[in-house]
Amino acid sequence: MDVERTLLIPAEQAGMRLDQAAAQLWPDFSRSRIQEWIKGGQVTVDGRSVRPRDTVLGGETLALHAELEQQSEDRPQPIPLDIVFEDEHLLVVNKPVDLVVHPGAGNPDGTLVNALLHHDPELALLPRAGVVHRLDKQTSGLLVVGKTQAAYQALVADLAERHIGREYDAVVIGHLIAGGTVDEPIGRHARDRQRQAVVAQGKPAVTHYRVVEQFGEHTWLRVKLETGRTHQIRVHMAHIRHPIVGDPVYGGRPRLPRGADDELVDVLREFGRQALHARRLTLTHPETGETLSLTAPMPDDMDELIELLRDYRDGNDEGEAEVIYVRDPD
Repeated sequence: MDVERTLLIPAEQAGMRLDQAAAQLWPDFSRSRIQEWIKGGQVTVDGRSVRPRDTVLGGETLALHAELEQQSEDRPQPIPLDIVFEDEHLLVVNKPVDLVVHPGAGNPDGTLVNALLHHDPELALLPRAGVVHRLDKQTSGLLVVGKTQAAYQALVADLAERHIGREYDAVVIGHLIAGGTVDEPIGRHARDRQRQAVVAQGKPAVTHYRVVEQFGEHTWLRVKLETGRTHQIRVHMAHIRHPIVGDPVYGGRPRLPRGADDELVDVLREFGRQALHARRLTLTHPETGETLSLTAPMPDDMDELIELLRDYRDGNDEGEAEVIYVRDPD
């Protein structure tokens, strides 16, 4: 895609570096990309080639003649998308379970990125096809995607500055009667490099949670992220000894309440993924400044799990039933 823009540098930018001034005047491009264009002669001042560090005086003609290179080599694929919100600047999708976000080892295609590129081919011009954050393959729920350079950069900055609210539903093992906060650093596990763990030298990570409903020895939580580390909720819940039901990495053995009927036993034994759903996303629209608060309904598998746990609790003296551990199914 060819890009051609011409404007006058305003007087109030006098004394600024050229790359800094240009980044302010063209906020839909990153400063690093503008620096590359300046070095390549694709940005001129009064028709002259310049350097990124050159000082502007104000009143000069700033011109850009460049080509937007494709950022993604992934191929578009006609994979259905559940779009919760979309306009010319951004879109929010409700990601289903088992859909990987980015192509990678073991998942070269068939991902959310492939679906997005089919939905809007111009997303190939953006890093990561505009995906601002990610969810694990087996976590369902809301993801935001920037559709323009400006929107993508603004959303990434808001995420880094903790201005995007992310709220999850989780069903965890154990009897929790009150909410709390887990403020523990997370980093790569010392022995298992595929896992994350609470480690002293890890990055700061803060997770807030509150009880929605108690089912005896399982609890439905509403969880809010203050930071966004890899597997953060899963690691923090396991750290406080309340792992998420069905978590294949951090969950340990399933736990069955004594006296549970066959249907509940089967669901708890065979729940095929961590019971975690990104239910709400709250953000400031990068163009209008409007606050968007979007929600995704509880997926069927978690809805069924909660209903069965509720039925069990209601039939067992306020949920104070004895609990037994079971072996993982073969």
